[in-house]
Amino acid sequence: MYTHNPRAQRTAYPAELQTILNMAAAHESGEWLSHWAHINMQGTPMYDMPHLAVHLGVARIHLKDESVRSPLASFKALGAPIALIRLVCRHWPTLDAAGLFAGVYRAELHGFTVISATDGNHGRALAAAAQALGCRCVIVIHAQVSVEREQAIAAYGAEVIRIAGNYDDSVREAAQMADTNGWYVVSDTSYEGYTDIPRDVMQGYSVISAEAITQLGDDAPWTHVFLQGGVGGMAAGIASYLWQYYGANRPRMIVVEPEQADCLYQSALVGHPAMATGSVDSVMAGLACGETSPLAWQILEGCIDDFMTISDAEAVAAVRIVANGAYGDIPVVGGESGIAGLAGLMHLCMDSTLAAQIGLDHASRVLVINTEGATAPSVYRELAGVDYQQVLAAQVAWAK
Repeated sequence: MYTHNPRAQRTAYPAELQTILNMAAAHESGEWLSHWAHINMQGTPMYDMPHLAVHLGVARIHLKDESVRSPLASFKALGAPIALIRLVCRHWPTLDAAGLFAGVYRAELHGFTVISATDGNHGRALAAAAQALGCRCVIVIHAQVSVEREQAIAAYGAEVIRIAGNYDDSVREAAQMADTNGWYVVSDTSYEGYTDIPRDVMQGYSVISAEAITQLGDDAPWTHVFLQGGVGGMAAGIASYLWQYYGANRPRMIVVEPEQADCLYQSALVGHPAMATGSVDSVMAGLACGETSPLAWQILEGCIDDFMTISDAEAVAAVRIVANGAYGDIPVVGGESGIAGLAGLMHLCMDSTLAAQIGLDHASRVLVINTEGATAPSVYRELAGVDYQQVLAAQVAWAK
């Protein structure tokens, strides 16, 4: 499914949105994260994919690879830690990010408990950050989260609670447990009365845009940017920075979701945050979300030009294409959710009518973001048909 968003604006970044997300806070987030030894803030690679570009009939494709951001293998390493730091500093204003990430204030944080629902990556990032700071972390997972992902979260010292139902059920359960026990929810999705922390999570994701623009240097700016959906937080964090930086000349931005979890697509149709119409059961586990984050929608409504959905089969095909080295390009470990934006680009380029509608042609310069690697290695092996370590070895060989 595909729809154009008639509410998308070609203006300067609105002042009212700068109170939610802005470039200055993104740069501050990047500086704070640089104090965490667990994360790479020297910049993740942005690969040129010339052979894939020729195959798809566009001028250039840049793939920014967040799978190597940290051992967490996901862009989520940028969001949850920043939200946790800002939450702690609201309670203890004299504490500093460098000291918090170094574990200097463990005594002050004894008994301070944070909780969140997750499909895997956000909870793992929060658990890792909480372990570094020295506070307690409880993570709620739902029925479809793999045991492998559960164990990866528990490895960082979090208490993991599994419930029946889906992701949205786990969000509600985490909120109820926090209310009952006096804990603090650190969620990447907003709801009524709960916006500060999701805003901080999204602000952390903006670091990706800042890095990508620096890496682009004097090259011509992108004409199109493809972003994964989910509840909308990642897309909003990245899109807001691009909108503020480029203003009315921002690139055309397209959000891609699983066809079973189309909450953002449905929001575009009705003009307000909406729920998915499908089963919310997709191989793209990190994007299998049924309810749009209202706070993220405030950003997305004005700057996402197009919303589309893809099938699980298309996501798996994209995983395999980049794992094998796309038509001669560098091999990349792209997870089933992480590579969905590229799968959306491939879908549109193979449909001449849709490609023409959004201006994809031989002059287009495209940015896609691989938001995760093999966060569940056995799942990746099954989908890619190869172990992620083999892909990394092939990547090293290719570079030589």
